[in-house]
Amino acid sequence: MMKLFPATARHAVDLGWLRSAQSFSFGEYFDPENSSFGVMRVLNDDVIAPGRGFGAHPHSEMEIVTIPITGRLKHEDNLGNAEVTAAGEIQRMSAGTGIIHAEYNDSDTEEGSFLQMWFMPKERGVAPSYEMSRYDDAKLQNALVPVVTPDGADGTASINQDMTIYLGRLQQGRRILFNQKTGRRAFIMVLEGELNLNGMALGPKDSVRAEFEPDYILSAEVPAFVMLIDLP
Repeated sequence: MMKLFPATARHAVDLGWLRSAQSFSFGEYFDPENSSFGVMRVLNDDVIAPGRGFGAHPHSEMEIVTIPITGRLKHEDNLGNAEVTAAGEIQRMSAGTGIIHAEYNDSDTEEGSFLQMWFMPKERGVAPSYEMSRYDDAKLQNALVPVVTPDGADGTASINQDMTIYLGRLQQGRRILFNQKTGRRAFIMVLEGELNLNGMALGPKDSVRAEFEPDYILSAEVPAFVMLIDLP
């Protein structure tokens, strides 16, 4: 079973310094029919103005993953972490028993575009933690490459949940087959370009929530950048 969520159906927020397209209920936006997908709780597609961002605020009992699409995001927290994450890098924060952090667009002149995702943890009550990892964009060519995994294998970011985030870039005319394990879910979003998923046409920032599908065939008539999340 696959359900298409067009990019235009997302909840839009425009605060001037922040433009956000929210795939799930978040903040003042609440839809009881759209509050989660499995353990996936939030996906905000944020565009942040130069030098602006989110001041210090707390989180607890949530796994938070940020993927820069363009620009650089500066992170600071009460654990003493202070880093800048850019395209080609992944930021993972386990809020655990509690963390306070702030994040800002690190550029004074350019907007930045960032995906922020929240997932419910597999184990509650763990100590908060933060890490940044890098992936090789060249390896994404015509492949789905894990960038976030439960065990942090092969330099991926680790996460306190039984899930994997994959990124891939398809060249024109190429396709990828992804075999889905029984009983799992998949969240698929086109980050750039256009994609055909099991016969379903997807444009930029369109997404699909899928359950009980044995496999997915992703094909591209034009170049595409895609994210696939394997979820319990």
